[in-house]
Order: sequence, then C-alpha cells, then structure tokens
Amino acid sequence: MKLVILDRDGTINSDSDDYVKTPEEWQPLPGALEAIARLNHAGWHVVIASNQSGLGRGLFDVASLNAMHAKMHKMLAAVGGRVDAVFYCPHSPEEQCNCRKPLPGLFEQIGSRFGVPLKGVPTAGDTVRDLQAGSSAGCEPHLVLTGKSEQYRHGGQPDGLPVGTLFHTDLSAFVDFILQRATPTNQTVHN
Repeated sequence: MKLVILDRDGTINSDSDDYVKTPEEWQPLPGALEAIARLNHAGWHVVIASNQSGLGRGLFDVASLNAMHAKMHKMLAAVGGRVDAVFYCPHSPEEQCNCRKPLPGLFEQIGSRFGVPLKGVPTAGDTVRDLQAGSSAGCEPHLVLTGKSEQYRHGGQPDGLPVGTLFHTDLSAFVDFILQRATPTNQTVHN
C-alpha cells in the first residue's frame, strides 16, 4: 500500500494562532487539494494526522470539526481527490496523552488501522512536532514551508528537526517530489 501521512493546519489549509474553529475558517492553501488529488490518481492513499487541541480547550466541538472535514472532503472530491481517513488528537497539552504530536500515538494508530509498517512512509507537516511524531514511528520526514514554517522560505530552519528531513516549498512541491521519485527515470510517462 502506498501511503502518505499529512498534517492538516498549515499544510493542507491555512492555519491560525486563534485556531481553525469553523468550516468558514477552514480554507485550503493554494494547490493543496489538487496536490492530494494527484497523489490519489497515482495510487497513493492519503491520511491526515492532526493535533486538534481546540477541542480539549473548549474552543469548538466535534460537530464543528466534522463540519470542517465534510467541507474538506467535498472540496477534495470536486478536484478528483480524497483523504482516506482523518486521525486527530482532541486533547489539550495538559492532558499528557500519547496521541498529541510530537508523540507518535496518532501515527501508531494509523499503522495499526491500515495494517502497514510505517518505516519509510512519507509524512509532511509544517512544524517540527509533526515531523518528530512521524519520525518516531519510522516515517520519512518532509517539512513544507507553509503555515508555521513559512518564515523559513528564505533560509534557516527550525531547531529539532529529525535527521534527514527534506524541505519543500509547499504541499504541491512535496507531491511533485514523491511522484517523481516513484517514476523510474528510464520510463516514459504518458499523459
């Protein structure tokens, strides 16, 4: 199974220091939904692993989160894409759970649910904690320079990145990398 695990806020959609709390506030980043569709069309399964501490903080409820994801699924379908599953941590940091990134709990749940080892599975996110969680579970870390990491587009990098982290301008550039790497160089690609 070809699997990619993505962060949500700051990677697929615009992030906010005040949290994304409603479907109206959930806005895809330019080209992100089309990038997911390109992965799907190449046979990749896409799963989201997302901290949603706004639930634990009482800033929004599960119905609002489900409405945001319904909007995402509908917008993805309109461009020929899909997300196979959304795994999220509903806890606030004070709850000290194992599923809040940078801990690997969400990734372990994904591996268990899909019955696949996560060694080498590409994961992309916009924060160090996204990549630390994936790397702890054996995933290949990719930092997208959107959301919280947009500040590094012109140089520098955040502290604490897992060894071997690859950098991409945005989700579309990450998908370009994944698809080009999966296509043998001596094979002609026909559109």
